[in-house]
This record gives sequence, C-alpha cells and structure tokens, in this order.
Amino acid sequence: MSFEVEEEEAYEHTLLVVREVSVYKIPPRASAGGYKCGEWLQSDKIWSGRIRVVSRRDRCEIRLEDPNSGDLFAACFIYPGQRETSVEPCLDSSRYFVLKIEDGRGKHAFIGLGFNERNEAFDFNVALSDHDKYVSREQEKEVAGGDDESQIDIHPAVNHRLKEGETIRINVKHKASSGTGMLSAAGLTGGHAATPKPKPKALSLAPPPTGAGKIRSPLPPPPNDPVAARIASTTRSSDPKSTNESVGHSTDSLSDLSQLKKNLPSTTTSGSTTASGWAAF
Repeated sequence: MSFEVEEEEAYEHTLLVVREVSVYKIPPRASAGGYKCGEWLQSDKIWSGRIRVVSRRDRCEIRLEDPNSGDLFAACFIYPGQRETSVEPCLDSSRYFVLKIEDGRGKHAFIGLGFNERNEAFDFNVALSDHDKYVSREQEKEVAGGDDESQIDIHPAVNHRLKEGETIRINVKHKASSGTGMLSAAGLTGGHAATPKPKPKALSLAPPPTGAGKIRSPLPPPPNDPVAARIASTTRSSDPKSTNESVGHSTDSLSDLSQLKKNLPSTTTSGSTTASGWAAF
C-alpha cells in the first residue's frame, strides 16, 4: 500500500519551462494594496536561471533551477485555493510577480520574479490556470463517484423473459387496398383508386390486292427501254390485239416527243444549231 502511495506522489506533469528568469530581493510591503516592481533596484537581483511549473496531483510546484546542473534554488508550492497567497502579480507590470517560497521545514520568504518577455509571463499565468482547472475536474469526479455509490436502487430488476411454454400472439389487421403492386400496398397512390390502363387496340391492315387487278403506271415507259421492248414483243406474240395497241401507243409516244422537240429552244455550239438534249434522236 505504501509503495502505491509513493508512486502516486512521484507522478508529475510539467506545464511550463522558461529558460531564463530573474529573482530579486524585495523590500517589505509598504501598503496593503500590493507590490510594485518599480521599487526594486537592479542591485537587488540575486539569481537568474530556469523556472519549471510542475503539476503534482492537487499541488502545483514552481521550481527555480540551475539551467546547467538542474540544482534547485528555491520552490514555491501552491495548494488548492491558495494561489493568491502563493503567487501575487505586481501592480505596475505584467512581467513581474512575488512568490512565497518555502524550505520544507515551516519557514517561508517572499522573493520577486521577473520575466524577460510578456508572452513568457502570459504562459506562466496560463499554466497556473490549467492546474486549477485540473484540480476542479478531479474534485467533481470524486463528488460524482461518491454520490453514485451512496445511492441505493430500491427497484429490483424485472425479468421480462418468457417462461417455459409461454407464447406471444400478435394480431395484425390487413387493410384492403384497391390497387395492386408496391405503391398501393404502401399507400402511395395519393388516396385514389388505381384505374386499370386501357389495352392498346390491334391495328387492322387492308388485304393486299388480288392478282386480277393490275396497277398501271400513269406515265408511259421510255421508248428505248429494253425491258419494255421485251415485254411488248412477248405480248404481241401471244395476243394480236394487244400488239396493235402497243404499236399505236408507242407511235403516240414518239409523236408526243417530236412535238416537245419542236417546242424546245435551240442552242448554238461551234457555229451549228442543235436541239438541246435530243442529239441522240
């Protein structure tokens, strides 16, 4: 048990280290208002070295150490609720403080502490405030833990498990739905009954023309078409009446073309006049 207590006492956390500070011998306080560093003389400087702020459980220690050897010059102990009496800022400067140092045998004295930079003095104040916050959180945890242990639960635990042979029956009411599918089952049809979509009507096509009726072209075939010539020769050999009609039709077509040839304008090329587009005829 004593070994565990010694380990807890040995645990410490360094909050701040400043490489160079100055320590002064200060005169007694002239008034109850506080200390003023303007009254300190430069000849009253008695030491310069390193300062270390250490958090050790609920106690904060300000150690003045030699920067080379690490030997302790003086120490200031801050206990919970005693920061104002152990560390007091000067009235006329934010870089100077008054520390209450102790020798561990019940004797104490007051010395002046000075920082070279304002930001170093600011960090010194922040380190002391961090230690105060840590002590407050630890005290709140202890109080909260003590309250939890002191409270007794008067309500016994209830066993909600089913006994052997017991069953659970659940009645589920099915709502009638007018539509089908996932949307109507989930009630997403907007309150209206789903109307069935009309089936598309089948397209009716007219029957193809029979072989009896033949579609005749409104325009006559060209006179020099070999296909038309073969068809005409075949028709003439099989039907004399149709042969006469074909010859008459072709004669009429040629007569029509000759009329068109007369009406077309003539073009002159290389001193000769020819019908445009009818040189082949």
